[in-house]
Formats: sequence, C-alpha cells, structure tokens
Amino acid sequence: MPADTNGRSGDSANDLSGESRDVVQAGNVSGDIHFHQAPAASDRPRTVPRQLPADVHAFVNRTAELGQLDAILTGRDGGQLVVSVHVVAGTAGAGKTSLVLHWAHRVRDRFPDGQLFVNLRGHDPREPVTAEQALRGFLRALGVAPGDVPQDVDDAAALYRSLLADRRMLIVLDNAATVGQVRPLLPGSGDSLTVVTSRNRLAALAVRDGARRITLGTLPEPEAVALLRTVTRDHRPGDDPDKLTELARRCAHLPLALRIAAERAAGHPHLSLDDLLADLHDESALWDALSTGTDEEAEAVRTVFAWSYRALPPHSGRLFRLLGLHPGPEFGLQAAAALAGLPLSRARQLLDDLVGAHLLEQSGPDRFQFHDLLRAYASEQAHDEEPAEQREAALRRVLDRYLHTADAAQTWLQPGEDHLPLPETTTPLPPPAFADYDAAADWAERERATFPHLVRAAAAAGLHQHAWQLTATLWNALSASASFADWLGFGHIGLASAEHVNDTNGQLLLLNQLGMSHRSANRLDLAADHLSRALDLARTTGNRGEEAHALNLVGLVHLRARRLDAAAAHFAEAIGTFREVGGERWAAAALSNVAGAHLEAGRLEEADTAIQAALSAHRALDNRQSIGNARWLAAQLHRERDETEAAREAIDEALGIALGLRNRGLEGFWLLALGDIQRTTGQHGDALAVYQRSAMLHRRLGDRSREALAWRGTGQAYAAMDRHGEAAAFHRQAAAVHRDLGDAWELAVELGHLAAAVHPQDPEAARAHRTEALTHLTPYTDPRATAVRARLERQLTEADG
Repeated sequence: MPADTNGRSGDSANDLSGESRDVVQAGNVSGDIHFHQAPAASDRPRTVPRQLPADVHAFVNRTAELGQLDAILTGRDGGQLVVSVHVVAGTAGAGKTSLVLHWAHRVRDRFPDGQLFVNLRGHDPREPVTAEQALRGFLRALGVAPGDVPQDVDDAAALYRSLLADRRMLIVLDNAATVGQVRPLLPGSGDSLTVVTSRNRLAALAVRDGARRITLGTLPEPEAVALLRTVTRDHRPGDDPDKLTELARRCAHLPLALRIAAERAAGHPHLSLDDLLADLHDESALWDALSTGTDEEAEAVRTVFAWSYRALPPHSGRLFRLLGLHPGPEFGLQAAAALAGLPLSRARQLLDDLVGAHLLEQSGPDRFQFHDLLRAYASEQAHDEEPAEQREAALRRVLDRYLHTADAAQTWLQPGEDHLPLPETTTPLPPPAFADYDAAADWAERERATFPHLVRAAAAAGLHQHAWQLTATLWNALSASASFADWLGFGHIGLASAEHVNDTNGQLLLLNQLGMSHRSANRLDLAADHLSRALDLARTTGNRGEEAHALNLVGLVHLRARRLDAAAAHFAEAIGTFREVGGERWAAAALSNVAGAHLEAGRLEEADTAIQAALSAHRALDNRQSIGNARWLAAQLHRERDETEAAREAIDEALGIALGLRNRGLEGFWLLALGDIQRTTGQHGDALAVYQRSAMLHRRLGDRSREALAWRGTGQAYAAMDRHGEAAAFHRQAAAVHRDLGDAWELAVELGHLAAAVHPQDPEAARAHRTEALTHLTPYTDPRATAVRARLERQLTEADG
C-alpha cells in the first residue's frame, strides 16, 4: 500500500482525526478467535445520554393526548413495546413539541438507558437537518468518538441500530417533514420507543414500520383560556374571563400564538385587556385585508407574531428581524452581536428580551434558535423594514465574525497551515481567540452545521470574497468529527466565487484543497483534474509556492495509483521548488513522500536515505505529525529488513504521536504496521486484535481500501496459525473490495495471498488465483512488483512439478 496517508499539508500524514483510544492488545491466544466488525462503543463504558430539552413551563391541558401517549407504555406485552414508533401530527403551532417534551419528562425514568432528541427542522425556511447529520449527533451521544462515526449513512445507521439493540431508550424526532428524515433514525429491534412530531401524517411509517398516530388539533376553548390564565395569573389575576376567551379566539386556540399573547399580557400588567385586544384587533384587520382568508389558523398566528413584534422596544425589534438574516439554523451570542453591530453585553440583554417575549428559544448557554414560523417571520420583517444596504452590512458583519473566528481556530487545529490575509473586521467585537486546542475544536464541532450555510449565503448575496475565504479557512478549521466529504459539499461554491472575482490566489488555494479532498475520498480522477488546473494556473501566474504544492499533491495521486516513478519525479520537482521559495517545512513533507515512493517500490536503500533526511528535518521543525509519519515509514523499512526490535520502537513512537493528536486516521493506518510486526514475530492474538481495530476505524472513516488491508493482515495471521479456511474468507473479502475499487495492484497481491490460503484444500483454485494475479501485474515494473511476479510464477511452476 502506498505510503500516502493524506496530510492537509500535503505530506503523508493522515488527514482524518478523532478522539484517541488506547491500542487494543489481545494477549496470548488460546481457543477460538472471532474477528467481527465490532460496534464503535464495544470497547468503552456505556454512556447514558440525557438530551431532552427542558420541560415546558406551565404546561396545561392536553389530558386526552397525554393519556394516549401513556397508553404506549401500559400496552406492553411480555416486557416489549407493542408499537415502537408513534407519530404526533398536527398543524403548525399546535404544540406538538410541547406535548411530547412534557410527556417525555414525565416518563423518562421508564427509559433507563437514556433519551435522544433532535430537531429535524423539517419546515425550516432554509435547509432541514438530514438523517445523516442526525445520526452523527446520536452516535456521538451514545459514546462513539467523533472520528469513529461512519462516513457512509448506511454504515452509520447500522452502527446506530447495533448500539440500540439491547437498550431501552426514548428517541424524540421533532419537526420531521418526510419519512426519509425519520427512517434511518429508527431502532431496528429492541425495547426503545421513537416518538416523531410532524405537520405531515407520515403515512408510510404506519404502512412499513407499524407506526401509530396521534393527531393534534387546536385547543378546545376552555383549555385555551386555561393556558392564558396559567401564564398570566401571577401578573394580572383580575382579568375578565370573557376577555380572555376573546383573546383565545383571536389566537385561533393555537398554543404557540396563545403563549406569545400570554407573555405579552403578563409583561404589561397595567395595560388593560381591552387595550391589548384593541391592538390585536387592529393588527388582525391589517392581516385580513392582506390575506386570502384560506388559512384562518395561519393568519391568526401571523397576527399574534406581528402584535408581539411591534410591541418590542426598537432595539429588540431590530435584533429580532436581523436574526432572521442569520444563514444557519442556530446561532450564538457572538453571531447575534455581529449581526446587529452590538457589544456582547448589549446583545445578551436584547436576546433575553426576545426569549422573555417567547419570540426566541434558548437552546444552550449563549445559544439560540427560532421556531421555524418565527424565523420565517423575522426574515420577512428584515426584508420589509431594513434597506438592502443595511441587510448586506449585517450579513457582512456576521460573515466577518465567522471568518475571523475560523482563522483563530485554525491556529490551534492546523498550526502548520498558512493563514489567509483577512480584511479588517467590521464588528465592534474583540478579536476572537481560543484558550487551547479543545476550545477551538469545541467551537468547530458546535458550528459545523452552520459552515455550508455561511458559504452559500455569501455566494448568493454576491459577497464572493467572503465566500471563497470562508471556504478556504474552514478547510483548516474542520472539527475532529468532520471529514473532507463535509467540506466538499460547499468547496466548489468557494472555488466558483474565487473565479467570479478573478482572485487567482484564491483559485489556486481552493483547487489544491479540492484536489487533496477528492484524493482523500479516493476520487482520483477528480483529484487529478483539480490539481492539473492548479498546476497550469500556478505556472501561468508565476506562483511558485502553489506550483510546488500542486506538484507534491499530484505526486500523492500518482502514489495512491502506484505510478511510482511519476510520483517520485513530482516529489523531487516539488522539493526543489519549495526550497527556491523558502518552504523548508513543505520540502521536508515532500521528502517523506519520496521515501514512501521508494519504500513502496522496494528500493530500500534509497528509502532509508530519504527517511533519515526527512526525519531529521521534521524533528528540527518540530512537526509532530510528520515525525510520526517518518517513524511509520522507518517501522516498515525495519520490518522488511527483519529488524523487529527497531521496527517496534519506531511504530510505538508513531502511534504515540497519533494518540496524542487524537487522530484516528493516523492511528488506524499505522496500526496496520503494528499488526504486521506482531504477526511476523508470532504474536498472532495481538495482531488479530490490532487488525480488528484498524478495520473498525477505517470503516468509520469511510476508507474501504484500508479496511481491506486490515482484512488482509487478518487473513495472513490466520494462515500463520494454520487456520486456512478463515484466512481464505478474509482474503476473498479483501479481494472483492480491491476489485470493486479497480485497484489492480492490491487485487493482484490479495489474490496471491488467497491462493496460498486455499492451496492445501484446492490446488486448482490456487492456480486460477495466481494466474489471474499475474494478469493484473502487467503494468507494474518496479522491483517490488517484479519480485511478486517472480514469486507467483515460481509457485505456479512448483505446483505443475
């Protein structure tokens, strides 16, 4: 396997990171050994998530519906839920979420393994939460380390079902729009209960998944009045019941409108209900004149929104409507302050006003979100009341804040990467800074769902400089649980924006980032296309630094495809160019790649020389990740020379660095070398455990090729233990992956191992595998390929003799 492990900086250190765990050691083996794709949390204590938001204040009524929900738990059969999926459907603002949350808090003790909650934002005016995004959050809540979450949605769903199979949990899927958002989040079996809220009936869940449905209408008038009375009782106990009844009718008996109206009445205890109703009547008359009269409930809600919004103090009202311009589904205090151009202390005061008026929800410490209806309303008010230049200025401010904060996070998350020269910030806030790595990583994780919205909003508004700079900076500020696949979802938007403003430096940077990201995803044709464009543009514009980066990255594409001479030539040219422009750090990275190309070709002396030179340079520059990569290369070299003690020392240092960096990609790949060392020294049990862990990590990172390499090592370990049937099974599995990926070299090597495993029982099958392997080796002429070809030909001759 080529030494390429995809560093962000273009060296051969892996780019996927995650939370570290100790290497699994199996010890001596006795009896049967079973190798499985173990669940992510199988090697760590079980966590008990408690994700329910706070219970609803002053919840009243809905006794019939609460009884229906209670019946879910009383209708148990032999300890199992008769129905495991329930849908609470109803019109917007009917109080579906409030009902389910109130009930969930009442019964949470019946679910000792915890509760999961996600707002799917199915009717958000912008983008809903996908099932894949929700799965990632649930898996992390269940104890799966961020770097262990599978990239493939089907793999993530399978892991999720495995983790829930023997648990009793309550899963609340709030605000779903489609069955497609819900179905991957349903447990496959076991004793967990899923409750879904939706404005839609989601009938397909009943047909295929046996879901039952509760339909929530508006409140009966007595219950609507009771809700108003509960909220206002302590503030204005003398209100006329008839006036409260009229107020309830004005709110169409919808809980959302009722709560907003009640909060306003409670907040103005000296204003009579007659005056409040007169205001509401005037607002209602306006909406009646503007509406078609086809949706009485929707118009009632909009009337109450407008009534409450217009009662806000001017500064609070301005913040409310400007928040409607925020690109993402959730925002923090600093983003709100940036939008309005306010100091943090003043923004916090105004946010408290909006939360108190029930126009905004607080989702965490200094974190806020809208009900989707209110978000749409706030956005409308911003477009109606804020001049276009003021809306653009607000968007610029918040984009500036995210850009500068991402730049500050990059300082910790990718300290070796060059920073973009950014424009001066347009906000009155102090410069963003993080105390340490963990603080930066926490920010990146918290905001990861916002990143794509920021770039798209910037491009849509014509703020193309912001769009490309955000894209490039966010590439270096990805959280540990993110992958380049996340970034690729908006990377092309940033490139288009750089092209739009004819910023060649931005185009070069993003072309190289896109090339590296596609290479990480094994999309070598797309990687080559972007890097070829980068190389041409760098040479046309005379940008020698980016030319060197493109050369190095093209070399890594050749290395991944086993075009070893071409790879070495590109690395050598990159080294010379880096040194011309004073890029010693990058030259050292490319030198490691030269070592990897020589090692893969079987040119051990040349590899040794390059490894020593690269390691010396990396130690001088204190590049920890690159030091680890050089030590991994040294471990491979020592093992091939039968220098097992030196090999083990080198790989232990490399893995220590991977664990210290919390980098699961590095750990998974470098574990393959540890397994090989253990296998060659007869530590078969330890090797099997290490290969298992490597396969598990690579599966969750979405790297099928390297997962197959772990299966190869497993097959070799079983063969060394004379368990040829199990060995053959793993080699067949690995060969199928390499065949599917079109990797002729790895397929040929795997077929050779498969032939050795089946030969004792089926010499004819072994002959067929070796014969096919030789056909795949035709393009390769390097010393290692020549040796493999000679060995296969010798084995065929010996079998004939």
